[in-house]
Formats: sequence, C-alpha cells, structure tokens
Amino acid sequence: MPAKTVKQAQVLTVEILRETGELIDEPRAITHAVKFYEKGDRPLEIVTSRQWYIRNGGRDQALRDKLLARGDELTWHPDFMQHRYANWVGGLNGDWLVSRQRYFGVPIPLWYRLDAHGEIIYDNPLMPTKDQLPIDPSTDLPNGFVAEQRGQANGFVGDPDIMDTWATSSLTPQIAGRWIDDQDLFTRIFPMDVRPQGHDIIRTWLFATMVRSNFEHNQAPWKNAALSGWILDPDRKKMSKSKGNVVTPSDLFDQYGSDAVRYWAACARPGVDTTFSEDQMKVGRKLATKLLNLTKFVLGAGELTPDSKPTDLIDHAMLTRLSLVVDEATLALEQFDYARALERSEAFFWWFCDDYVELVKTRAYSPGQESASARSSLHRALSILQRLLAPMLPFATEEVWSWWQTGSIHLANWPTTQETLADFVASDDASSLLDATCVVLAAVRRAKTEAKVSQRAEVSHLVVTTSTATIDLLKANILDLRNAGALQEIKFVASDSQTKAQEIVAQVTLATPLI
Repeated sequence: MPAKTVKQAQVLTVEILRETGELIDEPRAITHAVKFYEKGDRPLEIVTSRQWYIRNGGRDQALRDKLLARGDELTWHPDFMQHRYANWVGGLNGDWLVSRQRYFGVPIPLWYRLDAHGEIIYDNPLMPTKDQLPIDPSTDLPNGFVAEQRGQANGFVGDPDIMDTWATSSLTPQIAGRWIDDQDLFTRIFPMDVRPQGHDIIRTWLFATMVRSNFEHNQAPWKNAALSGWILDPDRKKMSKSKGNVVTPSDLFDQYGSDAVRYWAACARPGVDTTFSEDQMKVGRKLATKLLNLTKFVLGAGELTPDSKPTDLIDHAMLTRLSLVVDEATLALEQFDYARALERSEAFFWWFCDDYVELVKTRAYSPGQESASARSSLHRALSILQRLLAPMLPFATEEVWSWWQTGSIHLANWPTTQETLADFVASDDASSLLDATCVVLAAVRRAKTEAKVSQRAEVSHLVVTTSTATIDLLKANILDLRNAGALQEIKFVASDSQTKAQEIVAQVTLATPLI
C-alpha cells in the first residue's frame, strides 16, 4: 500500500473499522484547540522517531551541578545575566536533542547495519575512527564494507539526520582555535578571553558551548561572557527578519557614515535593550565632525619645541581631569562596558571643546614662550582623546591621526595616567582654579545667551564675588578668562561671612545693548 498523508490515513482507518464492525459511532466534526506551525496553515502532527541526544543535566543532578559550577568560572558582563544561565540549567528536565531531519547541515557521522530483511539494526551503530573524521555517511563507507552494500540486505546505510545548529556552533571556540589542526595554537589560546553574544541565546549558544567544553576539556571555554541586548523598533518591539521590522544598515552608512552608526551601537549598554535611533546617529556624526575640526584647530596653533611641556595651572588642571577620564574609560573597557567608556570620553571631549579650548585658544595662538604650555597641553590632550574615541569612531580617528602621527591609531598604545600627567605634579590649586574659571565663564555665556547676543560680544564690566583664596586663583589666570569672555573690566570682591566659602557670584554687564 502506498504511503498516505495524515488525512488520507484517517479516512482509511474509519473505512477499515466500519468494514470490520469495530466502529462504535459515526465520525462527527468537532472544534478544539490545536497548535499550528508559525508559518504554516495546517495543525502540527506529532510523529515519534529516533533521535540523538547529548546529556546536559536534565536527568543527571551531578552533571547539572557541574554545569552550574562552570557558570561560576565566568565573569559575566553585566553580572546579573548569570541568573539567566543558572535558571536555565536549574530548570532542565530533559537532555539536549541534537539531531534534525533536514536536508542541509553537518551530518550525524554514523552508519547502521542492515539485517537479512534489509531492516536497520539501531542497537549497534557503526562508528568511524577518529582519524576518519570528518565523514559524510551518505558517501563515505564504514570499515569492512564496500559501496555495493549500501542499502542492501546484510549491508549498511548512513544516518540520514543532520546536527542541530547549536550542536555545531557550540564548537566555535575549538574551530576558531584550530583545535584539530594546530594543537600548539589551541593550547595557547584556550580557554578564550571572551564570548560576546545576545542575552536571548544564553540558554542555547552559551549553554551549548559550555556543555561541549565541559565534556571535552573539563573547563569553561572562555573567561568572560559579554551579553548585549536587543535592538528595538519605535514600537519597542525586537527587530528581527521574521517580523520584517529590520532596518538595512547600508543605507544608514550612506546617510550618516559608518562611525555615526557605530556610535549609536556603542551607546547601548551591555545586556540592555536599546531603541533604534537615527537622532543618536546624528549626534555621532556631529561628534566625528567636531573631532576633525578640533584637530585642525590644535594642529594649526603651531609646532611644539622639544622642551615644550605644561607649565600653567589651568593646563595642569585640564590634564588632571583628563587622567581621571583615562582611568575610568580603561576600567570600563576592561569590564567590557564600552558604553561607559564612550560616555565618559565624550563628556570630557565636549567640555574640552566648549570650555578649555575657548579659555586657551588666544594664548595657544599667541607668539612667544607663553603659548608653549597651552600648545603642549592641547597636543597631549588631542592625542589622548583621539585614542580614547578610536574604538567608537574608528574611521574619523584614523583620519585625524594620520594628519600628524605615523602608523595606524589602532596600533598605537592605549593612553595611560602616567602619560597624561607627565612633566608636572597635579595640585588642588590647579583643580580649584579650573572649576572657578569655568563657573565664571559659564555665567558670562549665560548672560550673553539670555541677551540674545553673540558669544563674541564684549562684556564691559564683570564683578566676581567669592572667597579671597578663589580670587587669588582667578587673578593667576586672568588673561585666559578675559580673552575667553571678551571682558573689558573685571572686579573681584571678597565674599562676606554670609556667603558660602566655595560660592562664586558673577554679575555681568554687556557692552552691547540688550535686544
């Protein structure tokens, strides 16, 4: 009898039962809930068949405990993601099904004997030796058999199944490390440093890789697990090809530039879902453009002499503040928190451009020895900022680096605190001076903004009321402050006992009439 479909078999079964008199009642239509394949239009039919499994702790408490302990061997970024792994392992109630009935994939490397009737003997599969692997059982032969015996009685057949996707991708550390081909390389790089992946496949890719490494190497396959979140569409739904809500990146590259798209991606915190945002890409493009303009400005201030070094307190303070950013960005990247590294570097970058550069640009472009400290500090800060931003803006930083350095920025040394603070000793006075100067400058800018005049508009009179110590510091940097604020006259007034010691009050009188 030819093979029947499920529906045909149902009809035939009713006919046979009716003919034999075993049909108790006539069939009638009923309505009940059934499961459908998500892309199909027919109900699912459960068909039992032989499958291959890998033990994964579902029915072995000792193995489950060992896999939980493997999770403790990793450093998780962010750390709360380990709970997802532990919850998955703790909730297992069956083994890992690794065989699939599909056409394309890595075949199950086994054959089976056939008995005298041509039926498969499943109890004793024919396995290849290690030196035979890899094999394709549909074309390769088991030892002791010839091709003419394939599919014949007392002969053999190859296993028709292929491996589950995760059964093969769970070996990515071994494949990348050339486990079979280069044992020396593999010994030196395994276990690997980090597995970066999405949080939604902790239970599949990460767990499956852990299972394989546990069995084969008796250890975790990496030291760190860095988990990223989903990209969400404007309706806060996960972007996926199956939903049809994915944005093609190539168009975004053409519109905003690769660095701008990378900037948006780098703003997404590890393990946290992030919304697709072209507005954020515009910010990234603005940042890259500003970096180009800043580099032109700094390099245009003139060459450095071999003995140039930071000498002014305001320059010391800026570099001291930058050294803290270097420490924070370095620590963040070591912890795989690229978003934090970008956040701190970018915040300093905009402050540097808006406040410090405005403070020292006149001095930097002035002739004579007084410009050496400003130029030296600007060049040092520019070099460090370019390297801090290089992982996030690889193309823009490579371009501006080539304007004044040799080689690729991506092969340059990462900035250090020692490099940033070289040639001077940081002091509290320098930091206090910078803070006070920025407060006064902000008050001047705010007054001009409120008056709706250009920031280049002159201030006829500025009265600064603060502590005597702060006044002494501001007087030491009076030239930079006067140039940055376009100040004609500055008067300092010592604060009375009712004024807080650290408070600075600035009264601004514009030379340009209010509009």
